[in-house]
This record gives sequence, C-alpha cells and structure tokens, in this order.
Amino acid sequence: MKTSLLSQLVTACVIGLLMILMPTMSEAQDPEFSQIYAASVYTNPALAGTGRCNLSGGGGRAAVNYRNQWPNISGNFVTSSASYDQHVEGLGGGIGFLVLTDNAAQTLKTTRASFMYAYKIKISRTFSVNLGAKATYFQKSLDWNKLTFGDMIDPRRGFVYQTNDVQKGSSVSNVDFSAGIMGYSDKFYFGFAADHLTEPNESFIGDTEAGRLPMKLTGHAGAMIPLEDGRNAKTFISPNILFRKQATFTQLNLGLYVKNGAMTYGVWYRNKDAFIATVGIETDNFKIGYSYDVTLSRLGIASGGAHEVSMGIVFPCKPKKRTFRTVSCPSF
Repeated sequence: MKTSLLSQLVTACVIGLLMILMPTMSEAQDPEFSQIYAASVYTNPALAGTGRCNLSGGGGRAAVNYRNQWPNISGNFVTSSASYDQHVEGLGGGIGFLVLTDNAAQTLKTTRASFMYAYKIKISRTFSVNLGAKATYFQKSLDWNKLTFGDMIDPRRGFVYQTNDVQKGSSVSNVDFSAGIMGYSDKFYFGFAADHLTEPNESFIGDTEAGRLPMKLTGHAGAMIPLEDGRNAKTFISPNILFRKQATFTQLNLGLYVKNGAMTYGVWYRNKDAFIATVGIETDNFKIGYSYDVTLSRLGIASGGAHEVSMGIVFPCKPKKRTFRTVSCPSF
C-alpha cells in the first residue's frame, strides 16, 4: 500500500511539474476539431465566405463546435468555438469572425478571438482561388490552485502541506497572425494554411525562445464526386486528406464521406492515433453533426475517446444573381 501510494503521489507531482513547464515548451500542439469543415474558418482562413447558400449564394453562416477529448480522464481537454462568416460583394471576398476556448485539465485555459478576410480570384469559368489572412488576439491563463508540487507530499497522508513554490505568473496575452490559400472547382478543392506566422510568445515567465508558439502548417484536399447524373444529384462520395505539422508533431488524416440527400456519413483514420466516425444531417438552412474518435493509442478505450458536436445555420440570401463561386466540400 505504501509503495502504491507513493507511486501515485510521485505521478501526480510529475503531472503538476509538466503543467508548469507546458507553456514554455516548444512542442506545443494546437487544439483541433475532427470535423474540419464544420470548423472551416478555423481550419483555413481562406474558407471565409465560401459557404453554400440556398438558391443564390451570399448569405452568412454561423457555426458552433464543441469537443470533449478523453472524458473518462480527469485531465480531459474541452474545446469549443463559435464563428460567423459571409461573402461581401463590395470587398471582393469573404469576412469571418471566430472565438475559441480551450480548457486543458481544468487548469490551463486559452481564449482566442480572430478576424479574417479572404480575397477571391476567379481564374476561369470553372476554377477559383481564395487568399486568406487572419489576425488573432489570444490570452492564456493558468490556475495555480490546481497544480501539485513535491513539497506538498507527506509519504503517508498524501498532499497535505502548502507549497513554498513561488507563483511565477498566471496569464499571458499576445497577437497572432495566419494566412491561407484555397483553390477549388465544382468537384475538387485543395488548400494550405500557415498559423502562428510570427511564432508569438506564450510563456508565463517572460519572452523566451522556449515560450514561442511554433508555426503550424496545414495542407488539405478532397473532391465531391456525384454518383448520379445531372446537376441535381443528391448522392456523393468525398475522399479527403489532411496533413499537419507543428514543431516535431506531424499528423496525417485520411477520410471518406458519403452524402445521400440530407444525411452525411464519414470515416477518418488519423495516423497511429484514432478512427473517427461522423454522422450529420443537413438541410438548406441548418446542419448538425456528431463524431466520435476511437482512440488507438496506449490510452485506449479507457480514455473515453473524443466526442464532438457541431451545429451550423445558413442565413437566407437576398434574391439576386450570384457573382462568386462557393466551395463544394463536405459539411463536416
């Protein structure tokens, strides 16, 4: 019993120390959503203002996303976002707004507020390119009351003492910039995004090289292939690929969606980490989707995987001739 208790105390102490060091480590990984196109403006700022609109195009779209990763573990990660974007004819492109919060183990919280603009270039009758830019203000805060330290441990009774460790800082804020590009036709699309272009400081203990938020590079591509003849096809398959790199972290996602009328079904494989199953319902003005990540790593099923829910609203458009092309890509 004594050995087991001591082992648990040491483990807790190590976790506490990692939480302190986390903001200064350069191996940071951004929060992410499995439903990458339900969180489109988070995935790539060049997607701002590209949503489909019933009949004529141009109406705005609002979206909310919620993700709970490893819910069976006390140190789970909860990420949520709310966004709005639309095409603005007078600006020659789309604008978007995004607010995102990420809560790691109820201890480390990050809030991001972003504005983005995507300029649209019509290359030909069938192909267009969007150039996107995003500016973000973020704040990161640490709840020191949730941390544990070695001098708090009694070998028999556990964490019973007050720590003598001096609090080094509880919040940090900074600005951040991103850019993206999107090429698309009626049947295929591809994009690239670079986040944290200036690698802003997010350390609680001053501007150090280790406290820089590393640049994140994202490449994604896919196609919408109709399984029926005619312009009013209702059944599609959509193969997709996504690649991300941030510092030494790399990720490859391979996915396939099947859309049949209002229903969408999808499955993704995230390299050496998870299988992702998605189901969604979409009408002209509303959509809702749910996905579950089946963990393949050592955490296993005991972690609870990851639950993700998305909802979106497309606002009605003014009855006028559409002068821009929307991206025909999955909704989830």
